[in-house]
Amino acid sequence: MTTLGKPELKQSLPLSERVTSIDFFRGLTMFLLIGESSRIYGHLEHVNNGFVQFLGTQLSHHEWNGLHFWDLIQPFFMFIVGVAIPFAVVNRQKKGDTDSTILKHAFKRSLILLLLGWLIYCSGSDHIVFKLQNVLAQLSVTYLVAFLIMKKSISFQVIFTLVVLLLVDLAYRFSPVEGFNHPWEAYHNLGAWVNTKIEGTDKTSIWASLNAIPTIAHTVWGVLFGKLLMSNKTSAEKIKVMILAGVSCLAVGFSLDLLGITPIIKKIATSSFVFASGGWAILALCFSYWLIDVKKSFAAGSKTFIIVGMNCIFIYLLFEFGGADILSEVFKPIVNTFFSWTGELTTKILISLSVWASLWYVCYWMFKNKIFIKI
Repeated sequence: MTTLGKPELKQSLPLSERVTSIDFFRGLTMFLLIGESSRIYGHLEHVNNGFVQFLGTQLSHHEWNGLHFWDLIQPFFMFIVGVAIPFAVVNRQKKGDTDSTILKHAFKRSLILLLLGWLIYCSGSDHIVFKLQNVLAQLSVTYLVAFLIMKKSISFQVIFTLVVLLLVDLAYRFSPVEGFNHPWEAYHNLGAWVNTKIEGTDKTSIWASLNAIPTIAHTVWGVLFGKLLMSNKTSAEKIKVMILAGVSCLAVGFSLDLLGITPIIKKIATSSFVFASGGWAILALCFSYWLIDVKKSFAAGSKTFIIVGMNCIFIYLLFEFGGADILSEVFKPIVNTFFSWTGELTTKILISLSVWASLWYVCYWMFKNKIFIKI
């Protein structure tokens, strides 16, 4: 088993230095997830305006073969967690933690993420549900793998992720299970068969728990770019590497899809999807780094999102366990009383905006009072 050694990260940033774009990227991703919990995106699709309807469509998952903006959010989160890992390790080392202590913390964190992910599925169910389909459950796998191999060379980590993607791709193509040997067909693929075994039912979710394996690439790639940001390279060199890597991933992902080799399907995390979404994640990090850490722009606006990222796991659990629904019920009578004259759709949007703003304020209040809940 590989543990983290200090020589690997010796050239890292001082403890006091932060790459603000990482906090911004994480916070923006979580801010958008809060928006989804308020159900506002679904309302946008019913607005009598072509552009607004387009936004609403992009803020929902693609039905199957294709890519909407919203399909990138989970990969973005898993990627930025990977980016933050090297920084977190160095900070713990500088505070005096040993390699053994850091390793134990990584295993503990992975287990907690898994249990929280399962707990979300158990909420409202009359029995324990074992799935790996939500962000936390999948992250428990991808985080631990990325952590354990982060001391390896860049070439090893890249090849490792490529092998994982290839093996999963081949497993889908050559599944020997009758009825589940149609690799790119919903409910009739390897991922669906794995779901039936985990969940113990014939008809399961279209989302595959097996996605936790190919999306390991997102978090491992995040670690690599976290190390890049910590390196002594100039900002121009870092941006050049990120652009080259991001564009290359996009080219691979979309080429696999357009050439009919492997379709881009978020719900079963095909290799083409992992490449395409990974490419966008790298370019999004690159833009954030250029805008915030290089140009020093958007300082005031970035704080709006950074605040959310400071307590991202807490706020995610809050709305997943019904916090958004409770707030919606609180605001519904108020909005309906004063704004019913605007029409049903408008009142629904106002309720959602109120929920979104309230959940953001929870993050702001915690930030202001220096309350940070971490695992």
